[in-house]
Amino acid sequence: MQQQGRNDERNLRRDLGLIPATALVVGMVIGSGIFMKPGKVILAAGDSTLALAAWVIGGLITLAAGLTIAELGVQIPKTGGLYACLDEVYGKFWGYLFGWVQTVIYGPALVGALGLYFSSLLIPFFSSSEELKLPLAIGTILFLSAVNSLGTRYGGIIQSAATVAKLVPIALIVVFGLWKGNAQILSMPSGASDSAGMGAAVLATLWAYDGWIGVGFVAGEMKNPAQMLPRAIIIGLGTVMVAYLAINLALLHVLPAAEIVTQGKLAAGSAATWLFGDVGGKLINIGILISIFGALNGYILTCPRVSYAMALRGQLPASSLLSQTSRFGTPLNAIGMQFLLAVLFVTVGDPDRLTDLAMFIIWGFYILGFAAIFILRRKTSPEKRPYSVPAFPLVPVIAIVGSVYIVISTVMNNPTDAIVALGITAAGIPLYWLLNHMGKQQSKA
Repeated sequence: MQQQGRNDERNLRRDLGLIPATALVVGMVIGSGIFMKPGKVILAAGDSTLALAAWVIGGLITLAAGLTIAELGVQIPKTGGLYACLDEVYGKFWGYLFGWVQTVIYGPALVGALGLYFSSLLIPFFSSSEELKLPLAIGTILFLSAVNSLGTRYGGIIQSAATVAKLVPIALIVVFGLWKGNAQILSMPSGASDSAGMGAAVLATLWAYDGWIGVGFVAGEMKNPAQMLPRAIIIGLGTVMVAYLAINLALLHVLPAAEIVTQGKLAAGSAATWLFGDVGGKLINIGILISIFGALNGYILTCPRVSYAMALRGQLPASSLLSQTSRFGTPLNAIGMQFLLAVLFVTVGDPDRLTDLAMFIIWGFYILGFAAIFILRRKTSPEKRPYSVPAFPLVPVIAIVGSVYIVISTVMNNPTDAIVALGITAAGIPLYWLLNHMGKQQSKA
């Protein structure tokens, strides 16, 4: 049951506190990547020392990006995050394009992919048939969509619990790996005859760090966004950086770097089995399941806020419906739309490919977001800024350089995917013109 009321952000309850907001950052960033990326990073870097450096560099770029976006989010504390910022700084067209990618591809594809990953890892625990993978994925997405429809408080509780739970196996591997391991950590070769280079290694870590921007989507539902948003990003990303570096040190202390490369996605499980016996592999799988579950909950909680914010501005079909909030103060219809699109990707699409395409475009929009801070600085005096990014302009410049690198690397390494991504984004332009034309016609009537 829904209430018409005023279809604006005042209908959304401001009940998201610092702990769940921080858990949202950690939970959305730490998915399966922390267990699956170490081998790829070592292979690209060429040796263990450069691989560890790549994780640090990737973390610093991500932290710079988070601190920069935090200032934007505090100055424009609206639900929708970067979408709302781009809309206000650059105009409706650029905000719309970002929201279009987020609504149609990025959010649903990630939700669908994470749902499939979760069901694929859950089935072996119960020796179930592969035929259950699809219904289990859809059922998991439906369950978390229903929970988040009841309010950010409930989604925040799941996020906090999942974040704490997923850190347990990470902590066990780190503590026992550094204690019982005997392999040399630094200056160990990857075992490959050649490497892709430090740039590719950093790029691999940046994919693992992705998801941090999601907390900005719910800034309009925070109790005090001016204080909580930057704190959540700093604490959350700081925790992620420490966790990523620590687990890589532990893995390298248990397994030789070349073996981590050979094992690939199974390296963490092999290390856990060496440390804890056969039960170790299951422990890691449980940790990955919890990580994916938490990340899935995070995307379901945050991404519909973008389509809701777009609907408030009349930038989507059926905006009057999508801009309504439920009696629980949540964008129920926007959550429902994301669920349907995610199910579509799960059943007929390739979520991994769609996510890769969307990531190229998303980082392009990140550049616009980071550059926007220079525009807002000229318009806003220091005393009117509740939070200012430290070490300005160095921090935003680091964020911009890192984003430009991702975009250029994608174009050079996967030009076809880049062209397809641009094409999907451009497909939203005719709809923008049509909705604008219809809006003008209605205003004249």
